[in-house]
Amino acid sequence: MIVLGLILLVVGFLTNISILWTIGIVLIVIGAILALLGATGRAVGGRRYWY
Repeated sequence: MIVLGLILLVVGFLTNISILWTIGIVLIVIGAILALLGATGRAVGGRRYWY
């Protein structure tokens, strides 16, 4: 999710499309929050592991 957010952020910046920029930022933030919760061992959505 973080990688997809970074890709959309770069594409939105290069093409000057603001919605891609916004979606990229949102995906990066949500991905970072989920990564932090997973790293602390907290179950997210009732699951401890997502693989």
